[in-house]
Amino acid sequence: MSEITPVIPRQKTPELSVDLVGGGSWSLSGQSPENFTMVVVYRGLHCPICSRYLKDLDNKLDDFEGRGVSVLVLSSDDAERAATAKADWKLDNLTVGYGLDLDVARQWGLYISAGIGKTSIGVEEPALFAEPGLFLIRPDQTLYFGTVQTMPFARPAFQDILGALDFVLQRGYPARGEIVNHKQAAAAE
Repeated sequence: MSEITPVIPRQKTPELSVDLVGGGSWSLSGQSPENFTMVVVYRGLHCPICSRYLKDLDNKLDDFEGRGVSVLVLSSDDAERAATAKADWKLDNLTVGYGLDLDVARQWGLYISAGIGKTSIGVEEPALFAEPGLFLIRPDQTLYFGTVQTMPFARPAFQDILGALDFVLQRGYPARGEIVNHKQAAAAE
């Protein structure tokens, strides 16, 4: 696998293409949202925290769409596991992708974990899977906001993201964290 490299705000993100539960495919370069595309990476069917987290997003999808944000959730699960998650978790509104390649996950700065058996809900973890991440991407495919995690716990609350979007859209707040070489930037001042 490739090394983890951060995706830098204000720079173009890697391409992302996945198949969708229910048929068809999705590609980041094919998106044309009014304001942002939000990509939410979840751990997979084995994760009970993902179930609650994505159900909250499913319930708030209209709020995101009302702010000009299109949403995709995806995991490195295969088609069967992703379809089971969508059905069992009652994700009636979300677009669910599957088969996130782990090399692509690394390009997005995501962490990879090895399965350690059955989870508290009795579902076997895959041999390898991507840990959570959330990305807001501008229509020009540059990163606006990103967060990645090594664990399933303490993810950004969707209600907080909605509030932040209101602030960002009202004030035209720029993406932050864009400095790649802080010593060079400090010397230029």
